Amino acid sequence: MLTILGFAMIATFLVLIMTKKMSPIAALVLIPALFCVAVGQGARLGDYVLDGVGNLAPTAAMLMFAIVYFGVMIDVGLFDPIVRAILRFCRADPMRIVVGTAVLAAIVSLDGDGSTTFMITVSAMYPLYKRLKMSLVVMTGVAATANGVMNTLPWGGPTARAATALKLDASEIFIPMIPALAVGLLAVFLLAYVLGRRERKRLGTLTLDEALVREPEQETVLAGAGGTGEDRPPQGSGGTGSADLTQDGDDDEAEFQGLDPNRSTLRPRLYWFNAGLTVALLTAMIMELLPIPVLFLLGAALALTVNFPRMPDQRARIAAHADNVLNVSGMVFAAAVFTGVLTGTGMVEHMADWVVGAVPDAMGPHMAVVTGLLSLPLTYFMSNDGFYFGVVPVLAEAGAAHGVSPLEIARASLAGQALHMSSPLVPAVYVLVGMAKVEFGDHTRFTVKWAVLTSLVVLGAGILFGTI
Repeated sequence: MLTILGFAMIATFLVLIMTKKMSPIAALVLIPALFCVAVGQGARLGDYVLDGVGNLAPTAAMLMFAIVYFGVMIDVGLFDPIVRAILRFCRADPMRIVVGTAVLAAIVSLDGDGSTTFMITVSAMYPLYKRLKMSLVVMTGVAATANGVMNTLPWGGPTARAATALKLDASEIFIPMIPALAVGLLAVFLLAYVLGRRERKRLGTLTLDEALVREPEQETVLAGAGGTGEDRPPQGSGGTGSADLTQDGDDDEAEFQGLDPNRSTLRPRLYWFNAGLTVALLTAMIMELLPIPVLFLLGAALALTVNFPRMPDQRARIAAHADNVLNVSGMVFAAAVFTGVLTGTGMVEHMADWVVGAVPDAMGPHMAVVTGLLSLPLTYFMSNDGFYFGVVPVLAEAGAAHGVSPLEIARASLAGQALHMSSPLVPAVYVLVGMAKVEFGDHTRFTVKWAVLTSLVVLGAGILFGTI
């Protein structure tokens, strides 16, 4: 019964948010609450929620102060040279911009933290997509999939979890998988190229001057923020990029700050201080000198104090980013209700046992391939902790009975990470869609098919290279 209810709860949640019948926050809270009552454990709902909130509170704190920190860095102009350099390199060509998004997300993913990757990528690329009226779900989909492939780095999480769960050396898992993961990353770049070609065909190619001189009142919000609009034909002529878009003048001033050279928050004299502070912060994070929430808390406080010494200016900067902070942190705490109920009621455990038990005995010698295929849905519907500590050891034990090495099981378990990064249970994805002003349902509909394809490419390459 718990197995059926668990799958029903997840399916209900996904259907409601993808059809926009409920907001993600409402669905993350109300659906698990109803199912908790349905399984007869309504009296323990409070305990499950508090357990979930306790587990995700450090993540929420990290996201809150990270958003403030990177928001201040955008305000003071830290990323302006990057945006302008990318725009000149891309020549306002949508295809080059989408490929640039994939490359930037992959490079920044080396820090091992998805939230930081998405904040930096969106901060740099969002103004370009808005200037050229490109589909924002293309940006979020490409960034999430690229980060998912790179998330398999030993310090990124999944590899370390697999090594811990199966008592293996992380390097023995990761190093043989490098060729397969490289093929997966190339698949992401190819995907970015194809999607970029689609955007170029839809919008045309602008010159640099045309992209920079558009008046704010002429800029509009792409229908992709509430519906991707990716297949809509251009309504203008001559490849100028005009399309059937919806006017939204209220957002324009905020949206184009990234390229506004005259905004009052710029601090050119402090540019190298801010750049050094950011590098130091990311270095400290990679070296794990302090917990990430503490690092971003200290970084945000220092950035505000140095760049905006006056209290009214500090309050104004915090207020300017309060929207993003509230949306993202609210989503994380709502997700805590979902994960708390899913785990506390035992639904996750029963679902995992059912999936493992459904594997025919004849598939035993191919358990590594089975693990790779199962990693797609299971890492999407479960947390990495639940999958690697709850499911992978059972799969490894079943494989060992048929002579399959635990190393093969561990490597195969990494295949689904490209899809995992768009899971509603991953807090970082809410940073991505929140900062990009994209509906989570739109992101899910657009991204899942490409992420599944990328994961299958990684799995297929691992089999081809003989590492799985």
